Parts: sequence; structure tokens; C-alpha cells
Amino acid sequence: MAEAPQARRGEIAGWPKLVITYQTGDGNIAPLLPAGIEPTGDNTVQVGIYCVPIQGEPEYGVSIKVPARWQGVKGQYNLGMGIDQEAAVFISGERNGQPKFLCDIDYYRLGDSVGARATHQGYTFVEYHGTVTGDGTPGPEYTEHEWWTKYSREIGGGEGYDFAPVVVDVATTMQPVHVEHLDGEVTLLDSPWDPVAHYLPVEGGVEAMLVTHQMKAREISNAGPLDPDAFGAHADVIGGSRWPGTGGGPRRG
Repeated sequence: MAEAPQARRGEIAGWPKLVITYQTGDGNIAPLLPAGIEPTGDNTVQVGIYCVPIQGEPEYGVSIKVPARWQGVKGQYNLGMGIDQEAAVFISGERNGQPKFLCDIDYYRLGDSVGARATHQGYTFVEYHGTVTGDGTPGPEYTEHEWWTKYSREIGGGEGYDFAPVVVDVATTMQPVHVEHLDGEVTLLDSPWDPVAHYLPVEGGVEAMLVTHQMKAREISNAGPLDPDAFGAHADVIGGSRWPGTGGGPRRG
């Protein structure tokens, strides 16, 4: 019988981010992007599971991002961030358009075993189980552009906006300081509330790693308006995410 893995001292300090990438099918990403935010031709989906200190507390979270271009600049469009800290959900959306919603996250490392699970509205929609296989090369400092959208539709159910849609540019400069490669399996499960398995199924190229970054700078700014009429098809979303919805919940049929 194999010996059970043992926890190491300090294992919960400086939590690395679990970064899972995979290839989805051609044409899957474009329909999820509002008009004006363009696909890049790269079909890589990034699932990130993390624990970071927010407002003096640990925030466990999961994010789903896809490659996208805004005004010629390549970045990633964030389709949703499920977190376990209620205080940060609503203020993040109201102030910056960050697509957060409440979600239960299990994330652990025990020896060289790594596991993670995200569950929302009773549905587990992503799971990962893997084993650390060795250290990687951290790579150079880089700046990532992450695209959010901020808007507020007209009070009373009208077709207009009290705040017309804009793109929010989150420009973060990071220095990777430690990387560990993983060998494991990611499983996307059907969920009406987090339909990543429906819209962005795995079609190959799965990779995973643990990455520890040093953040050098972060700027959140209004990057310009979207066409409000064209955006109408993307305004009704599931909860605080950017998954297509109906009346704030899942689409039916």
C-alpha cells in the first residue's frame, strides 16, 4: 500500500495559483465575446484556482478566461470569477465590473498531490486532480491585460442603460518567481449556472502548473465604450458572471 503524502511546514503560506490551460474547439470563443472585443484565433482556455488575501481575509476563487483583443491589444476576457467571500463580490462588480459571484472552492496541496473543485448553486463544474512532477522555469516579467465589462441597464426594465457598457482594462505587471509542473486530469462537469463544459469543452492540449507571482504593478482603467445596441445580446448574464443568461439565471432550452 502506498504511503500517504505528508503535509510540509509552511505549505499554506504564499499559496501558488493553480493554472490549468486547455484547447477548446474552433469557433467556441467568439460567440461569448461582446461586439468590439475580438477573438485572437487562439483557442486556449485558462482556468485559474487560487487563494489570495483580500480585505485581510483569504479569498478562494476560480476564474475562467479566454484570449481576446480590444483595440488591437491582446489580452484575456474574463467570463467569471467564483469566490467564497461575499463582501468582495458586490463591491467589485459595482465599482469595476469585475464578474464575481459566490462559489464554494476546495483547493489543497498535500505533499505532491494537488486537488481543486469549484461548486456553485449545488453544481460542481470543474475538478482537478494531479501530481507535482518537477520545477519549471519561471520566465521573465510580463504585463497581462484582462478585459472586464461594466454597465448598468435602465431602471424599470427599459431597453437603454443608466451606465452604457464600457471595457475595463486590468493591466497587471507580474514576475513569476516559482513554477511547478503537474501531471493530472481536469474534468468539466455540466452545470446550468457555470456552463463552461457546454460552451468551452476540452478538445485537447491540457496542461497544469502551480505558479507563484510577485505583482509589480496593477492598474484598472476605463478602456473605452462598447456599442450599446450590439451589447444588448450580452447584457443578460448568469448572476455576476458573463455567461449568457436569462433574467439573471441560466438560459432555458
